[in-house]
Amino acid sequence: MPLTAVEPQRLYRLIADQIAELIERGEYPAGSRLPAERELARRLGVSRTSVREAIVSLEIAGRVEVRVGNGIFVRAKAPAGPRPGDEGPSPFELLSARSLIEGEIAHAAARSMKRADIAALRETLEVMRASGDDVARRDLADRAFHLRIAEATRNSALVQVVSGLWDARQGRLWERIEHHFQTPELRAGTLADHAAIVDALAAADSDGAREAMHRHLARVAREFQRKLEPAAHLPPPSRKSASSGAAGGNHRREASR
Repeated sequence: MPLTAVEPQRLYRLIADQIAELIERGEYPAGSRLPAERELARRLGVSRTSVREAIVSLEIAGRVEVRVGNGIFVRAKAPAGPRPGDEGPSPFELLSARSLIEGEIAHAAARSMKRADIAALRETLEVMRASGDDVARRDLADRAFHLRIAEATRNSALVQVVSGLWDARQGRLWERIEHHFQTPELRAGTLADHAAIVDALAAADSDGAREAMHRHLARVAREFQRKLEPAAHLPPPSRKSASSGAAGGNHRREASR
């Protein structure tokens, strides 16, 4: 038998496969609400952010419906619904990578920033403010903002790195999470964050620029982790769910591999 390529699987896909299997077995029938993300994370022995990504992957595949503020509901299986697949890099890993890399880029840029660079950054802020509901225009200006900070380092390799990190946001997983949690409040917070970054850069405050970039990306990550379920909601385990407690240990071991 010829060897075939081994496909690396991200953790959220393993979790999505397990939850999909439970839905297939009738543990969670169509119309029922899944346990809260925190409870799923406890049973599986993984982080809540990994569960969030798995749930969104299942939503893309048409297996669940995410209702922010109400919970996660099982949908009737679509006749030709796609299986959960590779919908792009983990949004939370991407934000973590951006914080690490762009924080240091902002730190370096503060030492080489010119007046023209600051003027260009302020221009992108004005475009973002004027964009209103024009998502495409706002995103282009947001991308330009981060690229211009990298350009101010006069290091073309860093510009390529930031461009690649930004373009990785085009995955379906990122797009769906952003769809659920991109609110007017998040957009206003982004403008305030960007203004703080520009102020630090204009003052040649390297440490302040790094910290402002870290705060910005950490805030976006917090927004993407807002609860899906009502605050008081914790669905009681069904008999099937209770009887599968031992199996939950297997789920936990499998997901942790």
